Order: sequence, then structure tokens, then C-alpha cells
Amino acid sequence: MLPKMVSLWPLTLICFLAFSVSITHSKTLKRDVKALNEIKASLGWRVVYAWIGDDPCGDGDLPPWSGVTCSTQGDYRVVTELEVYAVSIIGPFPIAVTNLLDLTRLDLHNNKLTGPIPPQIGRLRRLRMLNLRWNKLQDVLPPEIGELKKLAHLSLSFNNFKGEIPKELANLPELRYLYLQENRFTGRIPPELGTLQNLRHLDVGNNHLVGTIRELIRIEGCFPVLRNLYLNNNYLTGGVPAQLANVTNLEILYLSYNKMSGVIPTAVADIPKLTYLYLDHNQFSGRIPNALYKHPFLKELYIEGNGFRPGVDPIGAHKVLELSDTDFLV
Repeated sequence: MLPKMVSLWPLTLICFLAFSVSITHSKTLKRDVKALNEIKASLGWRVVYAWIGDDPCGDGDLPPWSGVTCSTQGDYRVVTELEVYAVSIIGPFPIAVTNLLDLTRLDLHNNKLTGPIPPQIGRLRRLRMLNLRWNKLQDVLPPEIGELKKLAHLSLSFNNFKGEIPKELANLPELRYLYLQENRFTGRIPPELGTLQNLRHLDVGNNHLVGTIRELIRIEGCFPVLRNLYLNNNYLTGGVPAQLANVTNLEILYLSYNKMSGVIPTAVADIPKLTYLYLDHNQFSGRIPNALYKHPFLKELYIEGNGFRPGVDPIGAHKVLELSDTDFLV
């Protein structure tokens, strides 16, 4: 039996080497080579000095382009990730990016991109993370973003987007983190966002939004896993409805700098893990429910700039809760 086993080794070795050679010499899909070379050729992208050669996935002795990740699919290599951030890229959003149909991550944050997001963005059906924060993008958001069914992280914060927040964002069943703060959005926050079964973080702070919390949570069973709700620095009116206690996973509720009024209902203390409650700089009145002061998880209650009765005290020391890059790990 031993001679037969030994005789199999040359054949096994040949098969292994053939497989290795096929992987090594896989060609990059022409579609992706063309798209990234179009981007490379545009004036505003010449700051990306590490893009050497013609093949973004690497060719011979040349490594893959910086910020480009490829994978092998069948006989070809395709671009699956493009992460080029904080290098002062100038100019409009590169439409050629929307030809990279196998992208799962697109991160162009902290550059100087201008103009709108093109409607062709809807072609990137495999995208799981889209991070364009800290640019100079503008105009309305294309409803085609709602076609990115696998999207889990969407950050468009710190830009100049305007118009209404598209209700088509509610068509993203995998969405977990939605960052729209520091733009110029107007109108009401779509209550349809409450139907997102995986949404954990919603930040629409520092915009020009109107409406009430009651309107936002009007759909029964809304926001089932939402932990962080940032509505600060807008033009919201009305009160804090008792029904907010039905959003049972809330940990952060940030209502600072709006035009909200009324008394704070005792039911808010029924939110089990409420940890940070910012009510400051509104028009609230009356007293803070005693149950909030006895809440086992509440670390901060910030109430400055309201019409509360004398003797109403804050809890904790007000801190700015900031986003870290680890929040974008998928």
C-alpha cells in the first residue's frame, strides 16, 4: 500500500502548483481596471501618489494600490473595498466608482469632495459600508441610496446636504448606524425609519428639521433595537410623549437646543437602560419626575436653559458624546 500512496504525491503537487499559478495570474476585471484608472486620471485624485501602474489589484512586482482591496472571483480579481480618506481629494464625487459593482466598503471621508451623490450610487448593491463624512458634498440625497439593501453603516455627516431626508432609507433592512448630522436637511424625520429592525444609532443633529417626537414614533413597534437617538440642534416642537417608553432599548436621548416644551412624563423613567438624557436649551417646564433620579442606569441628566421649577437639579457632568472610527467597523 505504501508505494501507491507515495505515487500520489507528484500528482497532488502538480495540482497544488496549478492552483497557485491560477490564483497568482488571475487578471483584474477590465471593468474595475477602467473605473479606477478613470478616477486616477482626474486632477483632484493626483494626491494619491501610491497608485502606481495600471492594475489597481497589483501586477507582477507592483503591489495593489493603496486603499484598494481585491478578491478573486472565478478567473478574475475584483475590487471589493476602496478606502481613500484624509488625503485632500478635490472635485466631484467620482461617478466611475459606481462601476465597481463588487464593492462592499466605500470610505472617502475627510476629503474635499463637492457636488451631489449621483443616482448611480444605487448600482452598488453589495455595499455594506458607505462613509462620506467630512466632505463638501451638497444637494439632495438621491432616493437610489434606498437600493443598497446590504448597507449596514451609512455616514453622510458634516457635509452640505439639503432637502428632506429620503424615506427610501427605510428600505435598507440591514442598516445599523445612520449618521446625518451637521448638514442642512429640512422637513420632518421620516417615521418610516422606525421600521428598520436593525437600526441601533440614529443621528440627525445640527440640521434644520421640524416636527415632533410623537410623529417620529407613531408607527407601532418602531425602533425595536435603537440605542442612541440624537435629535439635538434642530427646530423640533411639542413635548416628550409618554409613548417614548416603548422604545425600550434607548440608552442615549439627545434633545438639546430645540423648541420643545411641556412637562417630562414619568414614563420616561421606564426606559430600562436610559443612560444619557439631554433636555437642555428647550422650553420644558414643571418638575423632573422623581423616578428619573432613582433610575439605576442614568448617568447624566442635563436640564440647563429651560423653565423647570426651582430645585430641579441635573445629574452628572455634561459631556459631548463623540463618534469614533471604531463605529465604522463592519
